Amino acid sequence: MTELPSYLPIELETTTFDLIVVGTGIPESVIAAAASATGKTVLHLDPNDFYGSHSASIHLNDLTSFLNYHANLPSTAAANTNSASSSHDFTALNLSLRSLYSNVETSNYAPETLAQHSTKFSVDLGGPRVFLCADKATDLLIKSGVNSYLDFKGIEASFIWDGSGRLCDVPDSRSAIFKDKSLSLLEKNQLMRFFKLVQRHLGASDGNDEGRESSKISEEDLESPFVEFLKKMRLPPKIKLIILYAICMVDYDQDNLEVCKSVLKTRDGMERLALYQNSIGRYGASGALLYPTYGLGELSQAFCRRAAVKGCIYVLRMPVTALLMDQNSGQYKGVRLASGEDMFSHQLVLDPTFIVPLPPASSPPDLRESFQVLSLKDDKRKVARGICIINSSLKPDISQFLLIYPPRSLFPEQDTSIRALQIGGGLDKLAVCPSGMFVLYFSGLCDDAGQGKRLLHAAMNALLTLPVSESGSAAGSEDAEVKPTLLWSMLYIQELTTVPTGQYENIISTPTPDGNINFSDLIESTVVLFQKMYPDEVFFPETPSSREVPENSEDDTELSLEN
Repeated sequence: MTELPSYLPIELETTTFDLIVVGTGIPESVIAAAASATGKTVLHLDPNDFYGSHSASIHLNDLTSFLNYHANLPSTAAANTNSASSSHDFTALNLSLRSLYSNVETSNYAPETLAQHSTKFSVDLGGPRVFLCADKATDLLIKSGVNSYLDFKGIEASFIWDGSGRLCDVPDSRSAIFKDKSLSLLEKNQLMRFFKLVQRHLGASDGNDEGRESSKISEEDLESPFVEFLKKMRLPPKIKLIILYAICMVDYDQDNLEVCKSVLKTRDGMERLALYQNSIGRYGASGALLYPTYGLGELSQAFCRRAAVKGCIYVLRMPVTALLMDQNSGQYKGVRLASGEDMFSHQLVLDPTFIVPLPPASSPPDLRESFQVLSLKDDKRKVARGICIINSSLKPDISQFLLIYPPRSLFPEQDTSIRALQIGGGLDKLAVCPSGMFVLYFSGLCDDAGQGKRLLHAAMNALLTLPVSESGSAAGSEDAEVKPTLLWSMLYIQELTTVPTGQYENIISTPTPDGNINFSDLIESTVVLFQKMYPDEVFFPETPSSREVPENSEDDTELSLEN
């Protein structure tokens, strides 16, 4: 059995806290910051030497090490699963780790070039993901004051794959519809009429003067599948694809309702349309989508900085090895660190990597019964993620854009959307990779690794070409010369977990990053966890610094969400 590395004691002035948080992913960092804002004493630990955990933005070498480690967890992680030791008035139950990643596949076609620039990359582990300007995640940044630690740039455009090799614009506003040369005059009129219908319905639902009761969509239609409502509006297939998959961001094929795994209702479709339209232009000419400078990992770091300002103590590179449980009552008391020190708290938050084992058979019955609810609930779905480094932009004059592959646009059996996000390099852009290179992220929900890898390879092959081989021919289609060249790629499968309904009283497990393109569901579930822990506390009380930028700001070169 491999020996664990030695860890020096952290020697804190106190060993008792209101809350101990393990892992610095987005849910854990938000909870730590929110608890600190209410005056709770918090100790925040992470076994890694970087912030972000499963939401991190890290260098290429660190990314490779992180994924390979978690895909092939050492035997020491599971060897102590059922062991326990008693000391004083508590029992120490050793924690084990679960593998959240598998089928890691790495290809490097430019090793010398990338070796020179490895530390200049800041690659997202949980991408692709963006902020909608008007969603709950963006509002939380402003409310919590975390916005003062972040800078953003707007995603310049959105495209949808038409199935024949073209990237078509997503016309998401009146001006975009008029400028779109790929739409016929009839299609433009149909889309304009539909957007007006949506605005009238939303206006009537909000009770403002612009809407009338007669403008509301009927309850029957609101409860019907959104795809059926779009058919009722006689929208052509191309417009339906844009609305469903590029604006409403639907995951699964909606045309076959009998087998569709998640049907979007018209009511929910209207809410997603309203969110998208409210996001357009909220921060000037930035469009509807934002991305943080230096990568998505900056979000976790920003919440950690917010927590530190309020007194939260941070210790990186410090694993937690065991839970400390009261021998008599079975209640949680604290954790044992890899340094051998014991830290105590009233509440504990664990990232989804940890498995809390049942106590040995010799343990008190109350202790064993208490742990029946602690394991995370596995979601049968998985997320296939891909990261590519390419030598040029897919669109010559655009650095940052979102691309949607609707279901069945790549092959007939494709029943889910695939999303791709290109981010440009250089300090004048988003500083996530060297100038002259671009990072391209892919993701799609899947049932198993085989299906996930097929989705990723199909999406990559449609856009990219491999470098010229020794024979002098490029691997790709006849138009390979106009495609960007793939320099490096990493494909992997991420497990999905959800929080169990019966959480143990003082121990909370956070969910894994989901398969969404935005942060809304992840933030919502995090708020629910916080309110369950502290039902009488306000989740980030308003402060004088919680300010929003004025609408229609002219300068979107660098966006700071503040005055």
